Amino acid sequence: MTQTPAEVVERQLAAYNAHDLEAFAGCYAEETRIDYPDGSVIQGRDAVREAYAAQFAEGRCRAEIAGRLTEGGWVVDHEVAHGLAEEPVRLLVAYRVTDGLIDRVRFLR
Repeated sequence: MTQTPAEVVERQLAAYNAHDLEAFAGCYAEETRIDYPDGSVIQGRDAVREAYAAQFAEGRCRAEIAGRLTEGGWVVDHEVAHGLAEEPVRLLVAYRVTDGLIDRVRFLR
């Protein structure tokens, strides 16, 4: 059964909150690209796995969705991230889902 873009992003969020690195990385396309507000970029599923490994091992990250919009293959979440800084971090995250995998992410603050 094919998942909707929102279901793919929700599965990724569940894996993030469970600190399940393999399930999390498995939501991303092999050639995915993630753009962060500071200008840094992660490219590729292996780079995603490497970038999140320590954070997941520490078990300190958790995100909740304050709101969600969808249009076509895009899902935009208003997220509240916990465990990344002393105070919760509020941000928008735009996910593009193609062929059942996340292939583009933009963090907006």
